[in-house]
Amino acid sequence: MNLKQLLIDELKQESANTEKMISCLPEDKFGWKPHDKSMTLQQLAAHIVGLFGRGANIADSDEFDFAKMPSKTPKTDNVAELTSILKQGSADFIKSLEGITDEDLNKQWTMRNGETVFFQMPKYKAMRTSILNHIYHHRGQLGVYLRLLNVPVPGMFGPSADDKR
Repeated sequence: MNLKQLLIDELKQESANTEKMISCLPEDKFGWKPHDKSMTLQQLAAHIVGLFGRGANIADSDEFDFAKMPSKTPKTDNVAELTSILKQGSADFIKSLEGITDEDLNKQWTMRNGETVFFQMPKYKAMRTSILNHIYHHRGQLGVYLRLLNVPVPGMFGPSADDKR
């Protein structure tokens, strides 16, 4: 199996897992956060779903420059819009992956802010670290938010403590 197909398969699985988590969010708690330094529930969820759309940027370009294109977290106040943003971002990412080769995935990609370079690495590695791993990290945080709000947490890789057995 080629590299791009592995990424597409993982993206499809994790998009579905993320959608399960987003569907549980209580809209009346969107302003809640567990600590003053934390994002609100809405901000964290919007950040997660917005990351799916950024994957296409890596596939379709050689760099991302915050000085030229500031990162924008989607603004939304409901689960339906979050789900729509997630599905569109995932579809865009998959479409971009389908249009490139494994050779393209091994080309250098750069994240910068003007002259300040944050990192340079092959596109596939940038997709894994700055998109997919980033999503998993924040999705784990979202699970903790749900637990603290006494909202049942859906299982991601099998049943959770809240799933009926």
